[in-house]
Amino acid sequence: MLLLTRTPEAWHRLSQLKATALPGILGGKALHMRCRLWSRQGSAETGRQGQPQGPGLQTRLLITALFGAGLGGAWLALRAEKEQWRLQRRTEALRQASVGQGDFSLTDHRGQARCKADFQGQWVLMYFGFTHCPDICPDELEKLVQVVQQLEAEPGLPPVQPIFITVDPERDDVTAMARYVQDFHPRLLGLTGSAEQVAQVSRSYRVYYSAGPKDEDQDYIVDHSIAIYLLSPDGLFTDYYGRARSAKQIADSVRGHMAAFRSVLH
Repeated sequence: MLLLTRTPEAWHRLSQLKATALPGILGGKALHMRCRLWSRQGSAETGRQGQPQGPGLQTRLLITALFGAGLGGAWLALRAEKEQWRLQRRTEALRQASVGQGDFSLTDHRGQARCKADFQGQWVLMYFGFTHCPDICPDELEKLVQVVQQLEAEPGLPPVQPIFITVDPERDDVTAMARYVQDFHPRLLGLTGSAEQVAQVSRSYRVYYSAGPKDEDQDYIVDHSIAIYLLSPDGLFTDYYGRARSAKQIADSVRGHMAAFRSVLH
């Protein structure tokens, strides 16, 4: 009621008052909002710039990679040392078994006399079998050849001489051996001899063999030990591999023996 009784001059002063006060009030709110915004931005920048920064992601990854490589290298070196120690222990144990002791005298598939000393200074892979063997001997000789080929493919390794010794001297003469070995590897050497000579070398390497009964065609099977023998450059029996070992496993083993080899003759 009091407001309604005011004069036009009063309404005019009131309107001027509102017009003057409203910008100040709105400006105060805007200023307050801008201050709050600046305060938040300042806090964020202080957090980014004021606190010490750690190494970057690439640096951390590089440090982690170098540390991992160092551990990996140490582990590989320890593993290689342990494998060489294991091979040396195995070689000593096999030597104590007196396998491959003494010399032998045989004839190769070219008709040349051969003895154990002829292969001194060479790594030798040797297999005992016979040319009329239906499956096992061809498979084992093929595996032996694969081992030789795998090792030949590595230029830094010494050559390996493959040898095939018959346990059937009655049928495996020089001609039969020459015809047989040519199907496997150009350096495969076939060795034969008299019954007494074959018996001597077989006993030396603990090779069992026994001829079975003959059929109507006078054909027979020879039962024999199945193993591939490894001889070191010293001419010493170093390891052997049964049928269960693959060509790759044998090649890896031979490579390990080569790395661990220390001549006992010098």
